[in-house]
Amino acid sequence: MEGVDASNLDLEKVGPQGNAAEVDGFRCSVDELVMKVDQLEQRVNEVEKFYLNTSIKQPNTSKNTSSGKHKDKEKHVPGFKKLQLEASRGEAAAAKRMQELMRQFGTILRQITQHKWAWPFMQPVDVEGLGLHDYYEIIDRPMDFSTIKNQMEARDGAGYKHVREIFADVRLVFKNAMKYNDEKSDVHRMAKTLLEKFEEKWLQLLPKVTEEEKRREEEEAEVQLNMQLAQEAAHAKLARDLCNELYEADTHLEELREMVVTRCRKISIEEKRNLGIALTKLSPEDLSKALEIVAQNNPLFPASAEEVELDIDAQSELTLWRLKFFVKDALEVQGKSTSKGDNSNSVNPNISAASKRKKEICDALVKNAKKRNKKPSK
Repeated sequence: MEGVDASNLDLEKVGPQGNAAEVDGFRCSVDELVMKVDQLEQRVNEVEKFYLNTSIKQPNTSKNTSSGKHKDKEKHVPGFKKLQLEASRGEAAAAKRMQELMRQFGTILRQITQHKWAWPFMQPVDVEGLGLHDYYEIIDRPMDFSTIKNQMEARDGAGYKHVREIFADVRLVFKNAMKYNDEKSDVHRMAKTLLEKFEEKWLQLLPKVTEEEKRREEEEAEVQLNMQLAQEAAHAKLARDLCNELYEADTHLEELREMVVTRCRKISIEEKRNLGIALTKLSPEDLSKALEIVAQNNPLFPASAEEVELDIDAQSELTLWRLKFFVKDALEVQGKSTSKGDNSNSVNPNISAASKRKKEICDALVKNAKKRNKKPSK
C-alpha cells in the first residue's frame, strides 16, 4: 500500500456539521435499527426452523398435500384454538365409542365367567396356601377375573383405555393356567376349553373393534394434518410480515444513510486517490462486495464483469462514503489476518466483535442490494 495506511482511511474527520444533539439522534436511530434487526433475525430463524423440521418429518408428502381434498383445506385454515376444541371433542367421542365396545365385551366376559369351569380363575392364585413355591418363577404376570373386573370398573383414569387391553388380560388368565399346570391336569383342560370359547366370541366382536381403530386412526391423521396446515398458515403470515418489516427497516436505513451523507463534508481529492489505491489492496471477495456497493446507486455499472473500470470521481458522495467505510473495515481485517498468517492459517481471534458485526451488516447490505428497490407484496 504505497502512500496509504489505515490512518488514511480514519473516520475521525467524518462527522455531521450539526450539533451534538444531531449526533445523538443518529446514534439512537442506529441503535434502534440494530435492535430491530436482531429481533427480526430471531423471528426469521424461527420460521426457517419450522420449515426445516416440516421438510424432515414429511419428505414425501408433496403428492398427498397436492390432492384436491388438501387444497380445499388450505383455502380456509381454522385457528389453533378452534382446532384444539375440535380435537378435544373428537377424542371425547372416540372415548365414548370405545366405552360402548368395552360394554359389549363385558357381555362376553360375563358369559365366560358364568361357565361352570370358570371358578379356578375368578380370584388370584393362592400361591402360599397351595404351596406353589415355583409359581412366580414360571409365571411372569399373574392375572385373574376379579383383577380384570376391578380395572374395568376403575374411575380414576387407571382403568382400561382400549378393549384389546381387556382381551389380552383375559387370554393371559387362561395362558398362565395352561403354562403352569400339566396338560393332563383338570385346570389345564378347563383353561384350554374356556380360552377356545372366549376366542370364538371375540371373533364376533373383532370387526367392530377393527372398524373403530381405523376410524380413530383416520380422525387422528386429519387432526394432525389440520394442525400442520394451521402452523404453516401462521408461519407463512409471519414470513410475509417479516418481509414487509425488513423492507421498512431497509428503507429506514437508506433514509438514515442519505441523511448522514447530507450532514457530512465532501470527500477530498486526496481521499479519493487514497480510496482508489486502497481498493486495489482488497481481497477478490471484498473487491466484489465493494463493486456491488458501487452498483447499488448505479444500476448500469457492470459489477460482475471480468474487467471493470471504476471512475472514483464519477461516484456520488453516498457511494464514496460507503466505500470508505467498507474498505477501512476490510483492510483492518485483512491486516490482522495477514499478521498472523506466517504461523497460522486461522483468522486472528482478537478481531473485535464490533468489527465482525459491522462486516456482517455490510455483507447483508451488499447481498440485498438488488432487492432494495423492490417492495414486497402484502
